[in-house]
Amino acid sequence: MTALPPTMTAIAIPVPGGPEALVPQTRPVPGPGPGEVLVKIAAAGVNRPDVLQRSGGYPPPKGASDIPGLEFSGEVVACGDGVTRFKTGDKVCALVAGGGYAEYAVVHETNALPVPAGLSMVEAAGIPETFFTVWSNVFDRGGLKSGETILIHGGTSGIGVTAIQLAKAFGATVITTAGSDEKCAAAKALGADHAINYRTTDFTAAVNEITGKRGAHLILDMVGGDYVQKNLDCVAVDGRIVQIAFLHGSEIKADIRWIMLKRVTFTGSTLRIRDIAFKAALADALKAKVWPLLESGTVKVVMDSTYPLAEASKAHARMEGSTHVGKIVLTV
Repeated sequence: MTALPPTMTAIAIPVPGGPEALVPQTRPVPGPGPGEVLVKIAAAGVNRPDVLQRSGGYPPPKGASDIPGLEFSGEVVACGDGVTRFKTGDKVCALVAGGGYAEYAVVHETNALPVPAGLSMVEAAGIPETFFTVWSNVFDRGGLKSGETILIHGGTSGIGVTAIQLAKAFGATVITTAGSDEKCAAAKALGADHAINYRTTDFTAAVNEITGKRGAHLILDMVGGDYVQKNLDCVAVDGRIVQIAFLHGSEIKADIRWIMLKRVTFTGSTLRIRDIAFKAALADALKAKVWPLLESGTVKVVMDSTYPLAEASKAHARMEGSTHVGKIVLTV
């Protein structure tokens, strides 16, 4: 085996701020602990939580790397004690609580998955964060069933393009919102049955019209703020609303009578702070139920753009411009 270098290049955040706050630094190459594998990273996905961390609003959980980056793909180059799932040379993609914007990273073997057959390393890097999040919130927490209608906000975000495809693959009717006619067209090309331009159309009225005033059985929302009341106005009786972010703010004013009258389940979650065992269960479910869809081409990793690791600031600027459709990925 080729000897590992003692140091690597990683993207650090010496002082929180705008995209320019992302600075390449030399860091020690981490070593794998018990149950962990060390991965030589080929590509790393860029996600909204990375932007929040960079701006000082989302510090890493206790014990996690301060290097941003929640997902990556690459080759296993060393294994810690007790590792049984992978060996050196295996190609994997992985979910981590931090450390992805670097040349090397460690991950517990249960939170890594083999790169799906037929996918590139760049595509594989765009899988973990969005697919783990969607599976956990749409299918486990949200309980989406075949024949139901789901409203997905942010239809062309990384989460949105994944949620649209998986919801359709499992038999749901999909309504989504997006911020332009072009983005709406992109969402429909991915399989959405209806796409609403929220800048020109009242999505609450549109959802109620589409559903014959029955409303959506499940709403996946990352906007929060004023969207909470609007979601309550167009969720179905016995419907569910799952909150996974709050781009419009976490403090809300809403009429909770609708929760009572419609018997709404209002829930939410965040993935980064969950423990290894929780993420391992999600990984196992994805491998069994979603990996075949990725390998058959039924579900695709929708790519927006790639940037070299050293240009992480440009990738963040792209994300904050909100013109992207699908995943933004750093190549290492």
